[in-house]
Amino acid sequence: MAQGSAEITYQFEYEQRVRCAFIGAGGHSYRNVYPTFQYAPVDLVAVCDRAADRAAAYARTFGAAQSYDDHRAMLERERPDAVFIVTSYDEDGRVQATDLALECLAAGSHVWMEKPTAASAAEVLELKAAAESAGRFVMTGLKKIFTPAMEKAKSIIESEEFGPVASITVRYPQGLPDEERKQDPRELIGFLDHIYHPGAVLGYLGGAITRFGYEREPAGGSVAMLRFESGAVGSLHLASGAAATSPLERVEVVGRDANLVIDNGVRLTYYRPGARLGYGRNPSYVVDDEVAPLVWQPEFSLGQLYNKNLFYLGYVPEVRHFCDSVLAGTAPTKGTLDESLAIMHLFDAYRLTPPGRTVDLPLPV
Repeated sequence: MAQGSAEITYQFEYEQRVRCAFIGAGGHSYRNVYPTFQYAPVDLVAVCDRAADRAAAYARTFGAAQSYDDHRAMLERERPDAVFIVTSYDEDGRVQATDLALECLAAGSHVWMEKPTAASAAEVLELKAAAESAGRFVMTGLKKIFTPAMEKAKSIIESEEFGPVASITVRYPQGLPDEERKQDPRELIGFLDHIYHPGAVLGYLGGAITRFGYEREPAGGSVAMLRFESGAVGSLHLASGAAATSPLERVEVVGRDANLVIDNGVRLTYYRPGARLGYGRNPSYVVDDEVAPLVWQPEFSLGQLYNKNLFYLGYVPEVRHFCDSVLAGTAPTKGTLDESLAIMHLFDAYRLTPPGRTVDLPLPV
């Protein structure tokens, strides 16, 4: 749970819930999305998948009364208030969920969709237009910006004590196809699927990126240099050669005489301003309590919600944010199509810019 958030209400305790349908019955949704409904105001009325037996099995497992192998029939008969979409890619490398979301909007449903939102900035703009026309909204599962560590980091860097952000560094384990392969959308599926995570973090903490350039490294990754609209600078290290046993991610934000680090998405260290260690004379590295670093990390010995990965990875918070938005009739403030569009601009920068060249963002759509 985020800093200062209220205790969790279990699904059966809600007096009002959102009538939801779900398109998709794959392994990711089974592990990470359907189970969040235990902690959100969701009334799951139907499940749809091309494989009718899987749809029926998921409906039984997660408490839906109906199952379908045709999403159009489900939308027509069930008329859900909202639809969750977790699907894959077509044979051409397009995101299946994009067209499904357009159909759900046309049927009058709000949409929560797993990332990526689309395979191009133009498709995100099409979704924005369709959502505005339908009077509905689309939210993308940008789980990284819903984690307790990231939300606390956001509150820290916005404080007067931290000062204006000077730089942001993100390390993420991802490779980038070579110049020839990255012209084929099918070769970019893995990159598109994962750029949403560091891209969301950069936008959440740093705001709009206005300058971009990168260099490749021998293991297939890259290091990008970034300039933000605020004047801050940053780097995105796609560390494809990192060991699977190492902490997979690291985020560091530097302010004024202060910085913070998030390791593996769960351990947050805030190095507060004010500590002074004189050179050559200090016998101890231990500083006064009021300026000492602060560290937050969960314990894993008790059966608590905060140490379930559905919570500390951001899955439950993002689903609750979507459902609360539907019930309140107000658009989500996180996971928005504007955020997805900014990530697609970053994706396009990698796709269209050769190594060693610096460009202004956004590139023309």
